[in-house]
Amino acid sequence: MPKKLFQQWLSNSDHGQFKKAASYFGDFSHDPNLWHINRRSVVRAIAIGLFTAFMPVPVQMLVAAALAVIFAAYLPIAVVLVWITNPITMPVFFYWAYHLGAYLLDVQAEPIQVEMSFNWLFTQLLHRWQPFLVGCLCAGALVGGIGAGLVNIYWRYHVSKAWKKRSILHKLKAKNRLRRSRHHSE
Repeated sequence: MPKKLFQQWLSNSDHGQFKKAASYFGDFSHDPNLWHINRRSVVRAIAIGLFTAFMPVPVQMLVAAALAVIFAAYLPIAVVLVWITNPITMPVFFYWAYHLGAYLLDVQAEPIQVEMSFNWLFTQLLHRWQPFLVGCLCAGALVGGIGAGLVNIYWRYHVSKAWKKRSILHKLKAKNRLRRSRHHSE
């Protein structure tokens, strides 16, 4: 079952750390959907986490946590998923987002020569912020929507498969009981 998969993925010690950190949200952090794994809260968390991963802000985890509280999503997954954009993967994702934004805005994407400094960041971003921001928002919405959709489909498929298996087993047990009762009555 998908629920067991997510429970194995996040250990109980991680769960306690998330609850402690979420206490900063006050009474909002007591919503059961923030801490219980169910299809709706996990799907929301995946959409939020993947969308937030594409936000070009330094506090992605806080944004993901706030959105998880607002939309009653499973908080640990929403916060953990923002780490798909980390210092190693961020240049690739943001380069793709910039080109997506340039395409959507019908603007010529300029070649970028990356230099890791705040001066470079501010001078380059000053000229390219519109396609970059549009690309980040669209890429986040696209990847978040696809990720949430795939998990929703997988979860429903898995539950449907389990119900069918359960139904077959139930029918077999009923047949065996009927056979035994006929055998005893003879």
